[in-house]
Amino acid sequence: MKEYLKKLIIFIVICGFTSCTSGNDKHMETVKKNYKSVEKLWNDFLEKTPDNKIKEIPLSFYFCDNKKDADECATLVVEGIKQATASSLWWYEKHQEPLPRIGDQYVITDWDGNAKAIIETTRVEQVPYNKITADFARTEGEGDKSLAYWKRVHEAYYKREMEPYGDKFDEHMIIVCEYFKTIYLR
Repeated sequence: MKEYLKKLIIFIVICGFTSCTSGNDKHMETVKKNYKSVEKLWNDFLEKTPDNKIKEIPLSFYFCDNKKDADECATLVVEGIKQATASSLWWYEKHQEPLPRIGDQYVITDWDGNAKAIIETTRVEQVPYNKITADFARTEGEGDKSLAYWKRVHEAYYKREMEPYGDKFDEHMIIVCEYFKTIYLR
């Protein structure tokens, strides 16, 4: 039970940093309730892959800061289309979170915290925003997969995440480009 509470608290903290800042208590109650699906998915995965080096339930989260995009990204992961994500280095530093490493595993959820997939980090690069490539945008798999789309939606996202802290988006800011593979599906 202690481990369950620890993982739930970590999940709630990550949600708070990424999107739950609106104070939507009902949403957070739904996410908490659905954490059991994270435990179930992880335990099913371990049962089928007993040699997995990580035994404790890893961090679980959803992508983006709104239901539409979070649910869409979870579907793209399940379909094998989304194979990368791009967080700002600013976010990791602001929240004193460790950078992702090759071999890290995560449970991906939809907006409501329903577990959808387990991913494993395969590569991590730090790239200035203005140096992100069309190849990376395609690998991230969102929208029409173009670099123009990627830049438009990510600039807007970074501005939204920085604004409450009084910080400003900069085209030279460092983006943590995390590539991953989907290793297990619900």
